[in-house]
Amino acid sequence: MKKAFTLLCALCLAAGAFAQTQTIRAFSHRGGRLERDENTAVAFQDSWDAGYTGFETDIRRTADGVLYLTHDHTLERTTNGSGIFERKTSAEIEQLRTKQGNKMMRFDEFIEFLQDKDNLYVEFELKTKPVELYPQELVEEVAERVYQAAKSIRTKNSILRFTSSDIRGLRYLKKAHPEMISKGPQSELLIIFNSGVTDETIETCKREDIWVMGCKTDGTTRAMVDKAHKEGMIVSLWPTHKIEDFMLAAYLGSDAMCTDIPFTMKPWLEKNAPWLNVIY
Repeated sequence: MKKAFTLLCALCLAAGAFAQTQTIRAFSHRGGRLERDENTAVAFQDSWDAGYTGFETDIRRTADGVLYLTHDHTLERTTNGSGIFERKTSAEIEQLRTKQGNKMMRFDEFIEFLQDKDNLYVEFELKTKPVELYPQELVEEVAERVYQAAKSIRTKNSILRFTSSDIRGLRYLKKAHPEMISKGPQSELLIIFNSGVTDETIETCKREDIWVMGCKTDGTTRAMVDKAHKEGMIVSLWPTHKIEDFMLAAYLGSDAMCTDIPFTMKPWLEKNAPWLNVIY
């Protein structure tokens, strides 16, 4: 405990040294999955009520074509069901409950939740893996439906960003909608990497002409974040399981950071690190 406290103090001091010019966009990951029932209506509503305008969620397709918010392609971890989500019908999904007793949230219900809210930051993660569950035509269908639904949101001064670790959906969106912004603060696309910021992630973003990357804090250095910034890229780091994770990301120079502990993190930062310019 003493070692963790010492580390946290050091990170606070280090992050403070860079805070004068740094703004971090914090957003509630699946509604705050370590503090609420992830990807459910109650999680997102509680996040909003706590002062968050930033959210991240995951979208998958049932066998009969209904879109739901769920991270895993299997049902065992988060629900009282079993088997593969994509092989279930929406009628079967409606009968399930999460481990905390909530119904699984449909994507259209999430869109309704976002209506008439301004200054939003929303990451819509296209969950189109395993690849064998999502042939190219289904990838394109899901990407297009999510895009059209997001564009229907009545909102002002908001960033609605489409993300995935499966490049197929992002490539489709760029081709189908060449007007989409892929560079700069208003970029609508983000590639998720299962690694820290590296030369390879930078080159991949340049090759795909998608200039926002979501990378792990683990394996990321401030030098590599600086290099990405010099290339004109925006860096979002994950995860935040502890306050120390967020402070480390701040020190590394992250532009955005998802949080699994939004209800603990926000009041702690406001009290203990007021010099950080964090947008919630």
